[in-house]
Order: sequence, then structure tokens, then C-alpha cells
Amino acid sequence: MKKATNIVWFDSIDSTNNQLFTDKKELPDKSVYAAVFQTAGRGQRGNSWNSSAGENLTFSILFKPTQLSSNNQFIVSQVVTLGIINYLRTKGVEAKIKWPNDIYVGNLKICGILIENTISSDKLTHSVAGIGLNLNQNFFNTTAANPTSLTILTGEKYNIKEELDILLDNIFNYYDSLTVEKYDEIKKKYLENLYRIGEYHNFIEIADNKTINARIIGINKAACIVLEHSDGLIRSYAFKELKYII
Repeated sequence: MKKATNIVWFDSIDSTNNQLFTDKKELPDKSVYAAVFQTAGRGQRGNSWNSSAGENLTFSILFKPTQLSSNNQFIVSQVVTLGIINYLRTKGVEAKIKWPNDIYVGNLKICGILIENTISSDKLTHSVAGIGLNLNQNFFNTTAANPTSLTILTGEKYNIKEELDILLDNIFNYYDSLTVEKYDEIKKKYLENLYRIGEYHNFIEIADNKTINARIIGINKAACIVLEHSDGLIRSYAFKELKYII
């Protein structure tokens, strides 16, 4: 069943995340700001998001999950990433979630997500998820080493507004069914779809620029990634403490 969604399209805007975060108090749950072109799209680690005008999905979703405590705020990332994984599977593309919330096909990045939360009295009051999904772009002018798009992978061209509706349905299927009883199920599915889980690879510990060989064995309650080093050491890492080598 199609979800009732409040979508506002902008021909051009600096950042849908910036604008939606500014307007969040006046808007209902599941409001969406989408842009044909973003002039200052933002990614994780302070990076910019490169996207050609009219070729990709660049949008932000406002969540107001009043039942979520701040301790469970990472479930929003899990809901969003799982919805995107499901959407890509409807296109015949098998993707994985690169912790915390990038989407990869093989070793190629197809989607980046930036989530900004507002906490009040130990409750998650607002969550704005900015999503950039490479849809129709064939060539990338970016410092990112490994981008891809749906059209590169499938050879098809897509209508951005139609695809946004389909993608949102997949995300909201998870979000609308989110209850305390579902948390463990969502977390389990997230781990099952995690990029490189259980495989030994090289990573960089950012604090001292040290290369380690380790495998991902889980995510802890603080949403940190947990690695088992090749020498048996088990250690958790917060965001910006670890870098993948791809």
C-alpha cells in the first residue's frame, strides 16, 4: 500500500538537510524535502556530496519517532539503510551496508546517508536523514575513488520522482512497523546485510594512522563497530575512529 507522504520538491537548494532541519518543528513525521539539484550537499565526515543536476535522488526525510529513546537512536540508520537495500533488490542489485550507513555494491559506493538527530529528555525528538542515491549518473567529478550508479549497474534510465516514491515506500515499510518488539529483528537484519562482516580485511585506526588486520563481528549498544583483530584482540570503534581500506 502506498504511504501518504508529504514531499516538497526544490529545483535547486543548498542542502535539503539544512532546510528540513530548520523547518523540522512545523512539519509532520515523514516529511520529505527533495531536490533536482543541491548546490552544497553534505556527506559524512564533513565531505561534500557530488551529484549532477536532475540525474540522482538527493533528498531528506524528517522522522519524529516519539517512542525512541536516545539509547536506540541508531535504529533510524538501520531502518533507512535496510529500506534502501530492499529498494535496490527490486532492481536486481544486491547491496550491502558499509557501517555506519553508506550503501555499497561490491566495493563501489552507490548511496551516502547523513543523519542528524535532536535529543530532548533522553528521547529522540527529531531525526533528519539526508540521502544521496546515484541513480542515472554515468560520470563522476569527485575525489571519491569508487562511485557507481543504478544506471551503470543495470543499463536502465529512471524517473527520479517515480523512483523516490518507490524508495520511500521501502523505507517507510520498516519505519511504520517499528516497535520495541521489532528492535532486535531490525538489528539482526542490519548485521546480516553489513559490508565485509566476518571477513578479515585491513583497516586504519585514525588516531595513530595504524593499519590493522581485523574482521567485523558486530555492533555494540553505542552503535560502535566491533572488530576482532587477527591476533585475537577485540575492540570497538566509534565513527571517525576507523577507516576502511578499499
